[in-house]
Amino acid sequence: MNKIYILVAEDDADDRFLLETAFAENGFTGKLQFVENGVELLDYLSNLNPQDAGNENHLPGFILLDLNMPKKDGREVLKELKEDPRFKKIPVVVFTTTKNENEINRCYELGANTYVVKPVGFENLVKTIEDIRSYWFKTAQIP
Repeated sequence: MNKIYILVAEDDADDRFLLETAFAENGFTGKLQFVENGVELLDYLSNLNPQDAGNENHLPGFILLDLNMPKKDGREVLKELKEDPRFKKIPVVVFTTTKNENEINRCYELGANTYVVKPVGFENLVKTIEDIRSYWFKTAQIP
């Protein structure tokens, strides 16, 4: 589990700081890789060493994906990830402020594995991150 890392797509610098702090508060000592938009996320994954293709540790344990980002938003990224055989097995946790039921349905139709509305307040964020980590790294069986 030491080599598992999380890829976080979040364009807001304050939110990145809060996420990093919330993961640390939960005792996460693994790597958090941040990208600021959908283009950077897809570039990051595409530039992973192809020689590691057989090594499950070269891909993130899951992607924490904000929907509302510049250049390429989370919906476009989600669609592209789930259509790409190299990346479609990576669990994608949509992590957004959007509570719209149509948006939630759309994200699941595009292949989201989980949809989480960003909590209000730091203590709630710490608890939400704890729940997400616990589910994806302890409860769920991922490829």
